[in-house]
Amino acid sequence: MDVARLAGVSTATVSRVLSNPQVVSAETRRLVEEAIRQTGYRLNLAARNLRHRRTGGVVALVPNLSNPFFSQILAGIASVLAPAGYNLLVADTRAEGGESLLAYAEPSRADGLIVLDGSLPAEGLSRRVPVVLACEWIPGLAAPRVKIDNRQGAVMAIEHLIELGHKRIAHVAGPPGNVLSEARLAGTEQALAAHGLPAPRIFPGDFTLESGRRAGAEWLALPRAERPTAVFLASDAMACGFIGEVQHHGITVPRDVSVMGFDDIELVAHMTPPLSTIRQPREAIGRHAAQRLLDRIAGDDRADDTVLPVELVRRGSTGVVAETPV
Repeated sequence: MDVARLAGVSTATVSRVLSNPQVVSAETRRLVEEAIRQTGYRLNLAARNLRHRRTGGVVALVPNLSNPFFSQILAGIASVLAPAGYNLLVADTRAEGGESLLAYAEPSRADGLIVLDGSLPAEGLSRRVPVVLACEWIPGLAAPRVKIDNRQGAVMAIEHLIELGHKRIAHVAGPPGNVLSEARLAGTEQALAAHGLPAPRIFPGDFTLESGRRAGAEWLALPRAERPTAVFLASDAMACGFIGEVQHHGITVPRDVSVMGFDDIELVAHMTPPLSTIRQPREAIGRHAAQRLLDRIAGDDRADDTVLPVELVRRGSTGVVAETPV
């Protein structure tokens, strides 16, 4: 084989570089990839997948494709899968449901799943194809999980608001029963209790712009003396909806109310004011999830956790507490 001869390696090594590059040293991969470029070799993926009884595809199950939060995660997944010869397919779990979703867990449809929706049934996903959970997780499903410490992220958000002098702090929660919602609420309550402050006023939400807008309307409906001086929302999308609603009614952020989000989606740095938030390493989440799935496909059956750090991002939507209520 011309590629093997030019790279000075065996044909088996070339095969490993093309089909399972993570088991080959970086220098060997470089030699083989350079030889491939020089020879113009093209891998016949269809033939390879047929030999190995694989589809050549990985499916990411996403709870809402219209949510910009997932864009960088999917980019991170693709950046790892493509060099390994896998195509990334994406399914929206809200648009599809029931048996149509579970069909993706069949070996004839995909070689593996990366699941970003914690509301899916564990029994439908287990014992079919390799599965990795990212961001959210499904209780009872034995699979690797790539996530952040959501509780600690909420603690960081509340600590930031307390440092600015806020004592009446509200929380706009995510969907009831959601693992992320519960963890972020627990972190909020933990941080307030640690400082001897009252439990947060809770506004219901579901991670959407509209639920943030509704929370803003509820905040506006409170007597001025009872309005929380700071609001921590469990997603950036809700924070955007909240700010839009209160600004529409003449409220100035952060002079009249400080607003804190969670996620650091691209939009929020360009708002007026730019949003203070907790940054999730979304592309890294995608990369780690994809690599763990490749490991699972290769036979690594560990159901371990990868917990990535978050970062407090201070921007213009949070400020020192106002002396008088608005």
